[in-house]
Order: sequence, then structure tokens, then C-alpha cells
Amino acid sequence: MPLTRLLLAGLVAAPMFAGLAGTALAQQVLPAQSEISFVSKQMGVPVEGKFKLWTAQISFDPKKPETGKIGFTIQTGSASFGSAETDAEVPKAPWFNVAKFPQASFQSSSIKALGGSRFEVQGALLIKGATQTVVVPVTVSQAGATSTATGSFVIKRLDFKIGDGEWADTSMVANDVQVKFKLALSGMAPL
Repeated sequence: MPLTRLLLAGLVAAPMFAGLAGTALAQQVLPAQSEISFVSKQMGVPVEGKFKLWTAQISFDPKKPETGKIGFTIQTGSASFGSAETDAEVPKAPWFNVAKFPQASFQSSSIKALGGSRFEVQGALLIKGATQTVVVPVTVSQAGATSTATGSFVIKRLDFKIGDGEWADTSMVANDVQVKFKLALSGMAPL
């Protein structure tokens, strides 16, 4: 599965970055060292899940962050809490409605440096046909030839109609969902 994700990321990224020559360098995501996860609270108890299938298209130079572009495509049907019962519910219409909305996406509109190895990425998050602007704080670290971008941000699930109908009661499932990511990248210019 990681090899398939890596090949798909390359196929998606190639045309996207064809016109970016002279701006930022496209990075390659190292899937085995990367993940996108989320934490929600059910009846006050944190429950963590992750997306198993996603691709990222990243073109970023930490010395010129304003020239960068970051995009994600997430297969919503790959959301997993590690519980067969819960995992069977998540693709259904009240939650991700995978039959109608098989993918969620993020596309950056701006990237700015905050000092040191910290950056702020603003962009459009699309889930279940609803788009919201989000601001994502990102910290980049470097070890040898590999850079790692980490961060988290909070979304309101009801803004995207995740948990419709009887699940809209936020005393059962909290409205806030924390999205976390760790992306290992090769090909990034040194910090």
C-alpha cells in the first residue's frame, strides 16, 4: 500500500508542479514515516483515528515560503478508528457519506514564515461539499536529507455536516475535531 500511495502522489504532483519551475522545489512524501490522524471526543472521552489513504503534493522552500504550494487529497473511506463497528459507520451518509463524497481535499492559498522553523499555511479545506478556510501552524525539523513537517488544527465537524441527524448532538460527539499530521519529506532545501 505505501508504494501505491507514493506512485499516486508522484502522478498527481507531476502536472501540478510543471508550471512551478523557478519557484519552490517539489518534495516527495515518505509514506512509511508520515500520517494524518484526528482526535474527537465521544461522551467526553478522546477517540483517535487516522486516514489510511491520502496523497500530498508539496512544493516548498523554507527560505521562500510565499512561493510554496501544498495540497492534500484524502480518501474519506479510509478513515479508521481501529474498531470494526465504528469503521463500518464512518462511510455512511450521516458521517463522511463516502458514496457521494469519496474525497476530502486541502489546497493552500498562502504560506508565511513565523520565525525559526515555524510557518503558517492558510487554505481551503473541502469535506462533504462544504469548504472552510483553515489556518494551519506547521513546524519543520530536519535530520540529514529528511525534513519532517508536523502540526495540528481544529475543525468544527458540523461545519462540514460530519455527524448529521441524530449525531448532531454535541453532548454525544463533540463538535471540535483535532486534525494532526506528521509528514516526512525528501528534497527540501535546508532550513
